[in-house]
Amino acid sequence: MSRIPGFLAFLVISVQATAALEGISNADQVGGLKQALNDGSIAAVAKLGVENGYFGNPSVKIPLPPSLQRIEGAMRFMGMQRQADELVLSMNRAAEAAVPEAKALLADAVKKMTVQDARKILTGGDTAATEYFRRATQSQLTQRFLPIVKKATDRVGLAQQYNSLAGQGAALGLVREDQATIERYVTQKALDGLYYMIGEQEKAFRSNPLGATSDIVKRVFGAIR
Repeated sequence: MSRIPGFLAFLVISVQATAALEGISNADQVGGLKQALNDGSIAAVAKLGVENGYFGNPSVKIPLPPSLQRIEGAMRFMGMQRQADELVLSMNRAAEAAVPEAKALLADAVKKMTVQDARKILTGGDTAATEYFRRATQSQLTQRFLPIVKKATDRVGLAQQYNSLAGQGAALGLVREDQATIERYVTQKALDGLYYMIGEQEKAFRSNPLGATSDIVKRVFGAIR
């Protein structure tokens, strides 16, 4: 029952947003949204696809896989601090190397957006556009990221040891499939970080449309504030 007031509030906001958009043509609504999403996705990729884009950002930095985190203290006590640090750095560098691959697919997702998609996003929650991106791009981005991440992490001895042990653990149902190899784990975390950053850009557009560089973005997002 506690969820009902929140749901009703969402309905009220959606109705208000829909009404606010009535004075703006469908073409302008879609155009403004596409411009905002292009700008936001480009900004997110640019922030992540550089040295320390992941490693230097606590919000998206990729930690050791959970199974290694549980024994991290013992590893460091046993003189394996350098290996643990090297693996963390290599995982984040792998994500930084892979994320530029997202730029073209994100742009393509924007191009393929329909009027119906745009209306749902504009009248949806603070991260409705980010959720659209995730649905439209996650599968393809996973396939593009994996070989880049694997190439970067294969050079690290501890990553190879992890893959051997985690593979056995996955076969026994002790390790989740998305953590069965370092490259799969890093790819998922890299994507989580990417969508998180896109979400932050989306929230910024929604909360401060006047900060946008395009007049059409200001007009569309200004109407639904």
